[in-house]
Amino acid sequence: MDKLFGTDGIRGVAGNELDAALARRVGAAAARTLRGHGERRPSVLVGRDTRASGPMLEEALADGIRAGGGDALLVGVQTTPAVAFLTVELGASSGVVISASHNPPEYNGIKLFGPRGFKLSDELEAEIESDVREDGAASEAGGAVTVLQDATERYVAHLVRSAGHDLSGLRVVVDAANGAASVAGPETLRRLGAEVTAISDRPDGSNINVGCGAMHPEVVAKAVLEQGAAAGVAFDGDADRALFAGPGGEPIDGDFVLASSALALQRRGELAGDTVVTTVMANVGFHQAMKEAGIEVLTTKVGDRFVLEEMLETGAVLGGEQSGHVIFREHATTGDGILTAVKLLSFAAEAGEPLDRFVDVMRRYPQVLLNVEVADRDRLDDATGVWDAVREAEAALGDGGRVLVRASGTEQLVRVMVEAETEDEAESHARAVADRVRTHLA
Repeated sequence: MDKLFGTDGIRGVAGNELDAALARRVGAAAARTLRGHGERRPSVLVGRDTRASGPMLEEALADGIRAGGGDALLVGVQTTPAVAFLTVELGASSGVVISASHNPPEYNGIKLFGPRGFKLSDELEAEIESDVREDGAASEAGGAVTVLQDATERYVAHLVRSAGHDLSGLRVVVDAANGAASVAGPETLRRLGAEVTAISDRPDGSNINVGCGAMHPEVVAKAVLEQGAAAGVAFDGDADRALFAGPGGEPIDGDFVLASSALALQRRGELAGDTVVTTVMANVGFHQAMKEAGIEVLTTKVGDRFVLEEMLETGAVLGGEQSGHVIFREHATTGDGILTAVKLLSFAAEAGEPLDRFVDVMRRYPQVLLNVEVADRDRLDDATGVWDAVREAEAALGDGGRVLVRASGTEQLVRVMVEAETEDEAESHARAVADRVRTHLA
């Protein structure tokens, strides 16, 4: 068996890499591991997205948890951040999300949270993985399986409490990606007074993320124009992130959401340490806008788990990624797409500005990203010819751009990203660096 846990839990094609037998073993191992850490009879909360394989994996996980001496609390279709919230709200020992996030419908995954709503530590995941490999015996005292009926209501009520301003009269298009936010997303905004048109909110098990949601933000942008709406929001399958569209259909990515939210919190005196956390992918225009506002930017590797780790270490209350994962630490323990929509639209409403004007706080430099197939991505650090090319591009760009070269964490790829004053300039430098990567690593 290859390494079980990746950077964001277990993930694979349902029925192949991730089948009922593996899910049952993971559930049992999680319960046994929690018992080994002092939980006499651990309670494990289980939620899932809308994939056809979800109920099968849910049943297997619950059976495993029970066999491992724990109690399974089933909350049905829930977003990833809802499971994190409910784990804390209901005092569970752990939470499990059955979801493959933005991946196609044939995939699924298993992600675990600890009792405080944070993703499990690498150490605990390693213990669970070791137990899965050993496939230990069932507990003599099997646990119970309970279905909780009010989980969605608890989560929606939490989101409404977090808003800070009502959205009365605001016309919003919500693209739910036929995923876990199909009910909670539109319902939350309606309770805040918004006039909501929901699209891609009819999941059938096979249409999650297909031609809709955050992977296809052009869909919600088109719907905003057709509906004459003031804003649009698109979630991914498990709704841990969101992308937006303004009233003219213009796209609004995570950099603009993070920048405008940071400034809103700063004006309120609620941006702890005048600090915001983002990743190396953030646009150079984001950094410039924050510098002008006197806000310190802390930068991490790509991945919302690294953003959260930096936030917890430094006490920052706001962090996120260009891809739309945004963490409002005062209200959530992970990226939450619905919460992000609630906060961003509330900030704009409070400021009395349309969304496009509210987020217009930074200049977006043209960005070109090229993926280069290589024979061995681990040789990148020692490829002096590549880094010579990077230095040449940086010298030519000066303060008007930047170059980022990094190895993929999962594939034999090297990613080359260049930002510049113009699209042509970014393209030219990106291709020059990519050619050098091919020469030295292909």
